Amino acid sequence: MRLLHILQLLVLMTLANGTPIVAKKIFGSRFSFPLDAGTVFFDGRPWFGPSKTIRGILISVLVTTASAPLIGLDLTIGAIVAVAAMAGDLFSSFVKRRLNSPPSSQALGLDQIPESLFPMLACRDALSLTIADIVLGVGIFFIGALILSRFLFRAHLRDEPY
Repeated sequence: MRLLHILQLLVLMTLANGTPIVAKKIFGSRFSFPLDAGTVFFDGRPWFGPSKTIRGILISVLVTTASAPLIGLDLTIGAIVAVAAMAGDLFSSFVKRRLNSPPSSQALGLDQIPESLFPMLACRDALSLTIADIVLGVGIFFIGALILSRFLFRAHLRDEPY
């Protein structure tokens, strides 16, 4: 049962993280309002940068939440996964800005681990996940994200191969 939950979470995490990329290709710059509204942190750097948009977060939460019942999970789990995945992605962007990395730059591990670890931890109790389950899920997501990113780049859905 826990393996099924891990696989279901992997599907939802992939949707949560991939939907903003697809939305960018569909809508271009329309409805693309930076989440941080261009404001800067006290260090003078952006909070998240221009690639983290309200549109991306909203569409991620809507699509992921709506998709959860299609794979046998409650809407609530879908919403938790989406919000936690987006929180992980924003955490990564915030740290990358502090490291002075440009928006959309690659940071191996930092780009994959928080956006999979946060949802796995958030669903731990509801799905009775163990630490081993969480490590397995994060590991599979990490490898899968690297492979899928290259595929999406070749399919012209991503601007960068990472």
